[in-house]
Amino acid sequence: MEGVTLSGKFVRLEPLDRGHLDGLVAAAAVDPTLYRWSLIPQGKAETSRYIDTALAGRDAGTALPFATIRIADGAIIGSTRFFDIERWAWPRDHARYGLPDPDVCEIGYTWLTRSAIRTAANTEAKLLMLTHAFEAWQMLCVCLHTDARNQRSRAAIERIGGKPDGILRAHRMGADFTPRDSVRFSILAAEWPDVKRRLGELLNRF
Repeated sequence: MEGVTLSGKFVRLEPLDRGHLDGLVAAAAVDPTLYRWSLIPQGKAETSRYIDTALAGRDAGTALPFATIRIADGAIIGSTRFFDIERWAWPRDHARYGLPDPDVCEIGYTWLTRSAIRTAANTEAKLLMLTHAFEAWQMLCVCLHTDARNQRSRAAIERIGGKPDGILRAHRMGADFTPRDSVRFSILAAEWPDVKRRLGELLNRF
């Protein structure tokens, strides 16, 4: 997929490339204990493979990965991506037939370094990505999954307006290399105005 830079007041989401390698290595190494529920690469070799996998998804048209940059100092503070990007096979007489943009996707692979936790970074990144999904791509639905054991992540997704759809059992490999149950959340296009307002209110606290 064609890369796009999403810029806000606090963070900038740059299309991920191999030039971000050293910054991501440094960001992830600050406090690996943060990533109990997420498979976050540690070290140069793992991070290089992480980037290669993300770029393979981009080249296949199923993902759009970003490096998260803190605008105040230009530091790389983490990563996030659109993935499982789908284009549905609409019939020829449907209004969405032939549209160039995708219909649904997931936001995930999101992680931040220690200094960016409990700052505006995650809230603004979600605002930037959801705005792009619903207003540029005109998506029908964006979903997010988290490990069912990750109470902090579940609360954070609900706080921004994600609606729980249920639990997918043994959905993905967990960070502890066991089959993890995932809680699925979604945001529909019709819900986006309220979610956008809520994100704006959360950002105003910063």
